[in-house]
Amino acid sequence: MKTANASKLLLSLLGLALLVGCNKAEDSAKPAATGAAPATSYLETIKARDKLIVGVFTDKPPFGFVDETGRYVGFDTDIGRAFAKSLLGDENKVEFVAVEPASRIPFLQSDKVDLILANMTVTPERKEVVEFTNPNLRVAVQALVPDGSSVQKLDDLADKTTIVTTGTTADIWLTQNHPDWKLLKFEKNTESLQALASGRGDAYAQDNLILFSWSKQNPGYRVLAEKLGDEAPIAPAVKKGNIELRDWVNNELARLGEQKYLLKLYDQYVRKQLSDDTKPESVIVEGGKWQG
Repeated sequence: MKTANASKLLLSLLGLALLVGCNKAEDSAKPAATGAAPATSYLETIKARDKLIVGVFTDKPPFGFVDETGRYVGFDTDIGRAFAKSLLGDENKVEFVAVEPASRIPFLQSDKVDLILANMTVTPERKEVVEFTNPNLRVAVQALVPDGSSVQKLDDLADKTTIVTTGTTADIWLTQNHPDWKLLKFEKNTESLQALASGRGDAYAQDNLILFSWSKQNPGYRVLAEKLGDEAPIAPAVKKGNIELRDWVNNELARLGEQKYLLKLYDQYVRKQLSDDTKPESVIVEGGKWQG
C-alpha cells in the first residue's frame, strides 16, 4: 500500500515538473519586447524640452554669424528658427550652439545638439558617421590668393603654404590628394582668413561661397577658377540612426521649398555677397531637390 502511494506521489511530482517546464518554455518563446514600454519619440523629447538645439557657425557670414547686438543671424540660423516655429510654434524656441568645423560631428555624437546647420558638405566619409538630410546648398572648394600672387592654378600651390580650417572639406581633400603639400591649419574660419591677410600663407582653401563673400568685402584678393574636387551638396545633419528627425527635416525642407523660403533667405543674406550675374539655383537647393 505504501509502495502504491509512493508511486502516485512520484507521478504527481513528475507531472507538476513537466507542467512548470512547459510554462517556462512558452514564456521564453514570447517576444522580448512584450510588455516593454515603447521607445520615446525623439520629436516628442524635443517638444517636452520645449527647445530645439542647433549647432551653427558664428564666423561664416552670410550663413552663420553674430551681429553687433549679439544675435545669431544668417542663412543657416534662420532655417533653424523656421524649424523651431514649425515644431514648437515659436521661432524663438531654438538654442544655438557655436560649433567649429572639427566639432560638428562630435557635438552630434555626444548629444550636445539635435541638429547641425553649419555648412557641412556631404561626403562618403561623413555619411558613415552622421545622417544627412536632403541638401539645402551646393558648393565647390576653391582657393583664395592675393591679387599680386604668382599663383594662377592649383598646381602652383605645390611648393607654397596653403591655409585650411581644420575639419573642412578643403582640409580633408588636400590631405588625401596632396599629402606632400604644406598645410597651415586653424580651428576657426576667422583665424584662417586673418592668417592669409597677414601673409602667413600663400592661399586659403575653403568653400567657394565663403571665399566669394570675403573677397568682395576685402578687395585685393581673387579666387582661383580651378576647383578642388567636384561640386557637392551641403546638408543639415543629425545623429547617426536618428531617422525620425532626419525624415522630419526632409519634410520641412520640402514644405519650405513650396514657399520658396530658401530663395527669400538667398535674397536677404547671400545675393549681395556674390556677383550680380550669379544665379540663385547655382547656390541654393530649394525643397531639398538636388540636381547634379
